[in-house]
Amino acid sequence: MDPAPLETKLQNLGLEESLAILDREFANQAVFSTSFGLEDQAITHAILSQNLKIRIVTLDTGRLFRETYELHQITNDTYKARIETYFPEAERLEAFVNTNGPDSFYTSVENRKECCHIRKVIPLERALDGAKIWITGIRKEQSGFRTEMTKFEIDSAKQIVKYHPILDWTWEDTKEYIKNKNIPYNPLHDKGYPSIGCAPCTRAIEPGEDFRAGRWWWENESAKECGLHWVDGKLTPKKG
Repeated sequence: MDPAPLETKLQNLGLEESLAILDREFANQAVFSTSFGLEDQAITHAILSQNLKIRIVTLDTGRLFRETYELHQITNDTYKARIETYFPEAERLEAFVNTNGPDSFYTSVENRKECCHIRKVIPLERALDGAKIWITGIRKEQSGFRTEMTKFEIDSAKQIVKYHPILDWTWEDTKEYIKNKNIPYNPLHDKGYPSIGCAPCTRAIEPGEDFRAGRWWWENESAKECGLHWVDGKLTPKKG
């Protein structure tokens, strides 16, 4: 699928307007994946407040913060929705933990990436099955590896078009949207957690630290991605 016509059509449109057009053109074939971060809550609101048919899915790794589970429930209740939840395959996860231990992600990058692969990447493949558009909450400001990304990209490995509607938003833009729309959000954001993943792999950041410094903080900066957005060892390539 060539994303160029979509990119042209959605150029200069706001979040709500662009998602409404995707809904009309790809009803039930567009999927938004949320981890209940501030960015994801903004997009979730834009979808559910307009009663769009874009599917909203989340990956329950089994190692999330209590606050994340609570926000999941609050979001469902607030919008009278049922966000689809996908879990790791029990047999595969059991084999990994029994072989390597429950916290083996601290011992090697390979173990950490395999843990992410089992708990996130494989469930995401099931969640995206049959979809044509994958919507994400990625922002350029989140990581130096994301600054060259474009709003529309082709993930050739998954054979799907990815759309990052708030790619150019700043952290302040996101917070302002959440505040103005009175959208529920994770209280960990107010405690120094701009990026929230699994509890064992996320810490609060110190003033002046990079946005994602609290994710897999014991690893080299170049390794700090879970694999959801990587193809052939790098972030998914630009369109075409």
